[in-house]
Amino acid sequence: MSKNASRNTALNGICPYFTMFPLDFPYSILSRHASEGQWVIDPFCGRGTTNYASRLLGLPSIGIDSSGVAAALTEAKLANTSPQSILRAAQRILEEVGTPCHVPTGEFWEWAYHPDVLNVLCRLREGLLSDCNSDSRKALRAILMGALHGPLGKTKQSYFSNQCPRTYAPKPSYSVRFWKARDLNPNRVDVLRIITDRAIRYYAKEPKNAVGRIICGDSRSRTLYSRRKIRSPISWVITSPPYYGMNTYISDQWLRQWFVGGQSIVDYSNQEQMQHSSPEYFALQLKQVWQNVGSICVPDARLVIRFGGINERKNDSLPILKNSLKDSGWRIQTIKSAGTASKGYRQADHFTKAEAAREEHDIWATWKG
Repeated sequence: MSKNASRNTALNGICPYFTMFPLDFPYSILSRHASEGQWVIDPFCGRGTTNYASRLLGLPSIGIDSSGVAAALTEAKLANTSPQSILRAAQRILEEVGTPCHVPTGEFWEWAYHPDVLNVLCRLREGLLSDCNSDSRKALRAILMGALHGPLGKTKQSYFSNQCPRTYAPKPSYSVRFWKARDLNPNRVDVLRIITDRAIRYYAKEPKNAVGRIICGDSRSRTLYSRRKIRSPISWVITSPPYYGMNTYISDQWLRQWFVGGQSIVDYSNQEQMQHSSPEYFALQLKQVWQNVGSICVPDARLVIRFGGINERKNDSLPILKNSLKDSGWRIQTIKSAGTASKGYRQADHFTKAEAAREEHDIWATWKG
């Protein structure tokens, strides 16, 4: 496969997602080693970096994630559409949904969004919850999620909200205090203008004919990997599972989770996420995933895992991952240092703060069944 594949990477930044790894991680592996037509899967797809790298290289891919936010963002990375089609999709929804059935109320929502903007967002949300099957609507959904909250621009506002951090969803109590103390009121922005600007930025020059499928579900569940659901044999598994102790995916994305059908309050539950009660149980859950993925892989398929730790948990991350691969059907081939999270957008970089980032590793394994 050519290493000179298109590298127009704008679409990979359609929406912030704090657990991303660098695009170069899956891209460099696949560009050097994958063959044309080989299928790629990421059972913890997050914001879809592995799937997007596969698209850039013309490889079909599958992504799985239990987060509705992650699945929606990854679907947008495989959408075959255009800025014109995305704008028409938004206009069509606004024609169909004249008055939203539900608009969140309360002090947070009053300070977070201008009432006219919130009304339009709720109309678009309801239309997308009712029908988000076309690529244009999937792209529109991700564009709206990416612009849902963020900083105020110096010249032209590109987010719908009052002043917010860009990556994490603002927690209600803190945000209201912040806005009140600074007398920051939400602006009445032009929602369709922001959609248009972002559609052009992300989809004007994107590669066409992406092939793949995104599944919103628990990667530990065996039923997700049935041959009826995933008909194509997998040659490459490239992923970065949650690091031990990292379990705030839903609450840190609660506003975007609301937009894809969640509650209009912060949801701190994590029932469908990996459980972090002990390193041993965490490794056992990972083993379930590796075995599930292996069941749909070709002989000698390759598994590449980037894994590290967060400073809140002092457990050494490498033994956890080695234990998860023991007797899983995967044979470890090599273990390489990937440096630290400070060398790029890595999972643990958002949790280091005063302490130095911890070393991460890339583990290569082969499926032996």
